[in-house]
Amino acid sequence: MAQTATYHTTVRWKGEHWGHVAMGNGPEMDFSAPPDAHGHPGVFTPEDAFVAAANTCVMMMFLWAAERFKLHLLSYECRTEGTKLIELDRTEIFTRLQFRPLIRVAADGAAPDVVEARVRRALQSAQKYSLVANSVKSEIVVEPEISIEE
Repeated sequence: MAQTATYHTTVRWKGEHWGHVAMGNGPEMDFSAPPDAHGHPGVFTPEDAFVAAANTCVMMMFLWAAERFKLHLLSYECRTEGTKLIELDRTEIFTRLQFRPLIRVAADGAAPDVVEARVRRALQSAQKYSLVANSVKSEIVVEPEISIEE
């Protein structure tokens, strides 16, 4: 039988192009639209939140998969870029999320090509099981840089 889980946030308008978000898990912060949409620079935006949600979810799923594939993970860092299309009528959509993970793993005596194949399978699993990546219409592109250390 399928299960459900519910998550919530509360947003409050603070005047002009400012808002405040309180997340159900505890964190709170001010936000604005990005400068290209008449917002303020240097603060959290819905666009940042969207890209961060995908990036953090894929990373958590990669950690889960790395454990199952018995990878000796040394480090993981991923820069993710979201490309937004702005139509003539000012409607907007993210068309692409491009992930560039830098992954370092220890070979632990295994052949580097075997370890790299396991890392790539773990990345595929991370993308497959990422709630956020599976919930967006955007194209998902993963271009990893993998280092195998003896």
